Amino acid sequence: MNKDLEHKFLIAFEAHQNIVHKICTLYAKDHDSHHDLFQEISIQLWKAYPKFRGDSKFSTWMYRVAINTAITQYRKEKKRIDVHDIDHVLFKTSAYEAYDKKEEEQLQLMYAAIKSLNVIDKALIFLYLEDKNYEEISETLGITEVNARVKMNRIKKKLKKILKP
Repeated sequence: MNKDLEHKFLIAFEAHQNIVHKICTLYAKDHDSHHDLFQEISIQLWKAYPKFRGDSKFSTWMYRVAINTAITQYRKEKKRIDVHDIDHVLFKTSAYEAYDKKEEEQLQLMYAAIKSLNVIDKALIFLYLEDKNYEEISETLGITEVNARVKMNRIKKKLKKILKP
């Protein structure tokens, strides 16, 4: 690969690496798994980059490769990849002083409910919570926009049932 292509990849990757960290947080069971999955996704992104034509945004393409890699790792291991407990995820924002314990408890319940979903549903809800529109979700996951909407409605119902039995 030429240096110009390598440079473009590194700049784009660094600008959007939080996408990979978020996916690793959803699909990895501990710090070591997170690190391993991050490395595997990074490798797959690097290998696939020469084929990136720019038909979609880099971030959309990155989501797709990262989610597919996480799901492939899950299937290869033939066991469930647990996600981090919400206690291990540190949210540091400028509004940290305005910490709301009740809101934090609600977030923990929501993350626990999301963890109970299958790997595809987890990916879909992740993209939805990242404020991706259905067109971007369908493009990232390789499904139709109608299918993404139908699945999302089913996921919302599942989550409501889990959160308010």
